[in-house]
Amino acid sequence: MARIAIVDDSRLMQVLLRRMLERAGHEVEVWEEVTAMGIADLIAAQTPDLIITDYSMPGCNGLTVARMAQKVQPELPIIVVMATHDPTIMDALNRQEVSSILHKPLQEEELLAAVGAALAQEG
Repeated sequence: MARIAIVDDSRLMQVLLRRMLERAGHEVEVWEEVTAMGIADLIAAQTPDLIITDYSMPGCNGLTVARMAQKVQPELPIIVVMATHDPTIMDALNRQEVSSILHKPLQEEELLAAVGAALAQEG
């Protein structure tokens, strides 16, 4: 299956996402305390097939994660998870051409469907 990187400052979300993705057979790596400048190094070292990132994090939000990741690897699929339904943020994420925007609380079926669709687009 796919190698998936999780970028989320919430330990609970890290564990929840990891469990759902590993049950589906994916290899999961959690990137903690990510900085905008560090994303390129992480992508080079870990070579993920997909990044799932929270939107709201201190220091480096999901839009920044998507921008920096796509500068390094333009075709890398990005899924952004948000707690809010802010149209301005969603428009910015859509302009960045993220693969999917999911809203909390996450449902496992919804997450796995988004992952499958994002990986299918990549291949």
